[in-house]
Order: sequence, then structure tokens, then C-alpha cells
Amino acid sequence: MSEVAQNFLHTALQQLACHFTWDLKKEDITLDDLEDRISDQIEFLFTKSKFTSYNLLAYAKYLKGQNEEALESLRNAEEEIQMYSKGEAETRHLVIWGNRAWIHYHMGNLAKAQNYVDRVERMCSKLSSPHRYKVERPEIFCEEGWALLKFGGKHYERAKVCFEKALEQEPDNPEFNSGFAITVYRLDNLDRQNHFGKCFSLEPLRQAVRLNPGDSYVKVLLALKLQDLQKEAEGEKYIQETLDEHSSSPYVLRYAAKFYRRKGCVDTSLELLQKALKITPKSAFLNHQIGLCYRAQMIEIKQAANYKPQGTNKEKMKKLVRSAIFHFELTLEQRPNFIFAKIVLASMYAELGEHEKADDIFQKILQMEKMEDTDKQAAHLYYGRFQEFQMKSESNALIHYVKGLKITKDSEVNEKLKTLVQKIAKKRLRQNTSDSESLGLLGFVHQLQGEIKEAIDCYQKALKLDPTNDEYFSALCLLQLKIKAQAFD
Repeated sequence: MSEVAQNFLHTALQQLACHFTWDLKKEDITLDDLEDRISDQIEFLFTKSKFTSYNLLAYAKYLKGQNEEALESLRNAEEEIQMYSKGEAETRHLVIWGNRAWIHYHMGNLAKAQNYVDRVERMCSKLSSPHRYKVERPEIFCEEGWALLKFGGKHYERAKVCFEKALEQEPDNPEFNSGFAITVYRLDNLDRQNHFGKCFSLEPLRQAVRLNPGDSYVKVLLALKLQDLQKEAEGEKYIQETLDEHSSSPYVLRYAAKFYRRKGCVDTSLELLQKALKITPKSAFLNHQIGLCYRAQMIEIKQAANYKPQGTNKEKMKKLVRSAIFHFELTLEQRPNFIFAKIVLASMYAELGEHEKADDIFQKILQMEKMEDTDKQAAHLYYGRFQEFQMKSESNALIHYVKGLKITKDSEVNEKLKTLVQKIAKKRLRQNTSDSESLGLLGFVHQLQGEIKEAIDCYQKALKLDPTNDEYFSALCLLQLKIKAQAFD
């Protein structure tokens, strides 16, 4: 193939709608974990077709450098496509051919790559697409949405847009509704205390269950959302229903276990999780949930003993902490970038008095470059608590509480940080009414809460004590401008 032809081929490849052009980067996931999750889904998730999973598995194989295995997965996807109607199968073939074209291109099989590009072009023409190498059909948007979901939270907003586009064309399609509902549920959970978005997934989940009552995965997510909204009895009905229908599905078991852990039935949760773990032993999700159960049992003992466990209780607590550590470490073997698992692992080492190990884990977390804002906040919160309660350093704790607060994100963690900063600042002011730093911190908390007059009062008092402080001066000017702007409204 001439250089001109190769350049033309590469230009055409970039226009295809497939996994290779959807900006799915291996840096965003752990490849072995991704492959395990897709394989589990193929084996255990009850769906109309496994086509989507095989397509995604092919891309995962390619990312691991296993091109022949990737092509085998695409052959499996081709077999699954027979589950669809003729028109839908024609459209979904475009994703397979696009993936095949890219894999052959990377293998140096340029003639084969060109052959699949030509197939795509002919099908696009047959489907009357205005584009030469892609069609804007709901099935393609749906495929992209599912792929984005598997590559982590940073892609959820894009996944949501994909499913919305699919639903614009087919609003009652069960698969598209399920994809949209799952995506919005995950977006809700990225920030569980986001008061503007917390309930967005309830109605989409109800709609998905209405359209496809056999979708056990969506049904258990609806149960968890109902539990979030203090409708636990209704949620438990869905949990019991799905457990009766699919008692050996690891997906049903894992979310049912999560429901019962949050309900306070930790023994029931552990029983379900251990059952699921026998079926999918490499699951990071299950190990994490088991670790959280042992942690919950440890906290229960600690609270019952007024945070001073002795004798048998102390030994029970240590045993539970060690069990939690074991499962959190297994979680991180599968998903090394699971931030919250790292945070709770560090906290468990702190419970054992292994402060150096805990501090080392926290430091590594705080030095990570790619982190969501909510994860950064949580890291500062838990490290601050470690400094305050284990290391007995209120000043170091305050540094991290404030750093977490300065990540202006409306979240459950943010509310806890406000409370902690406020508590320490008020305590210090009781000891020394001329503590300008504490007055400035109180002003900052009032500012975040929208309490402008109270914030101004604190900053003015702080500036009288520390007149050269630029931070207080800038905050005060900004707040006074807001007061003036409100007067003109």
C-alpha cells in the first residue's frame, strides 16, 4: 500500500464510530480488573445479548497487546448480533467492523483494515447516512455509552449524553432506558450529598424497571436509590424479589449485600457477599464491601465501649480490623487506583496503632495527581482525623481540614469539614479571643455557607488583629461587593 493510501486509510479510521475513536484510555482503568469485570458480566449478567460485552472485551484485549484474542472476541460479538433484528444488526455491525479495521491496522494488515473500512462505507451508504464512515443511530450511541461507563467516573457525563441521544430517537427502548438510568445513578453516587442531583436517578430507574421488569441489575439499583431517599421498605421489596428470582447472581448478591449493610444488618450482608465471592473471587467490589462490613462491626464495638474497648472487646476489634485490612488490600490488588479503598486501608492501620504505615499510605494518596475533587476532599478529611485523633496534632489536622474545604465541592465530606473547622476555631477563640486565624477560619466557613453578614463580621475582626493579611482583605472586599450587588437587584 502506497504512503498516500496509508494516509487515506488512517484518516478514514479516525472517522469510524468504535471503541478506538471514543477516547477510552488505558490510564483511566486497571486492565486486568476491566477484563475480569467484563468476563464476569458475560458469564453472570442476565441480558438480551452479550454483544456489547464482547466488543468491549476485544478492546481490552487490544489494550493488553493481545490482538488475536481481541479478534476472537469480535467473532463472539458477531455471533451475538444474531439476537437483534436485521436493521439493528446492520447498524451494530459497524462497531465490530470499526474495531476490526483498527486492530488489523495496528497489526500491519493494512489490506484487511481497508476491507473493513470499505464495508463500513458501503453500510453507511445503504443506511443513507450523510457521513461516509459513520451513522448517527441510537444503537451506536448506546454502544458508546456502555463503553464509557466501564472506563470510570470521569466519563459518566459523556455516557449520559450518549444515552440521551439514543433516547431522543427511541424513548421507550428498554436497553437505552437501562443505560441512562444506570449512568445517572452513578452520577448521583459520585456525590451522594449533592443536593442538586441526588434524586436525579429515581424516576429513570423506575422507568427502566417498568420497561424491563426482568432486568435484575436495574432493579437492585432502584432499591438502593429508594434506601437513599428513606424509602427503605419499598426498596427491600425489590431486593427480596430479585433475590428470589436470581439467588445465585453475583450482581444481585453484591447490591443486596450493600443494601443490608447500609440498613445495619451487617451479618446478612457478609453472608451474601461471601456467597458472591465464591462465584466471582477476583471481584474488587466484593472485597471492598466485605472490608466495609468488618469495619462497620469494628466501629459498632468501639462505640458500644465508649471508644475505649478493653479485654475481649479489644481483641474482637483488632481481629475485625485485620480482616478489613486483608480485604481492602485484595481490593487494591485488583484496582490499585481505588482511592476510597486506600483511605479506609490507611484508617484501619491507624486503628491498629501502625501509625507510620497509615501515614505513608495517606502521603501517597495526597501526592497522586489524577484525583476527583470528592476523593481529594475525603483524603484531607481522613488524614486530618488521623492527625487529630491518632497523632494528637490539632494544628496538622486543621491544615488538612482547611485544604479539603478549599476544594469547593458541595458534598457530604464538605459538610463534615465545615463542622470540624468551625469546632476547632470556636474552641481556640474560647481560649484566646484575639486569635485572628480562628476568626478568619470562621469567616471562611460562614462565607461557604452563604452567611455573608456573619462572614464580614469575622473577617473585619480578623483584620483588626492582622491588618496586613491579604487573604482576609480580599475575602472581605468580595463579600462587600456581593452586599452592594444584592442592594441593586
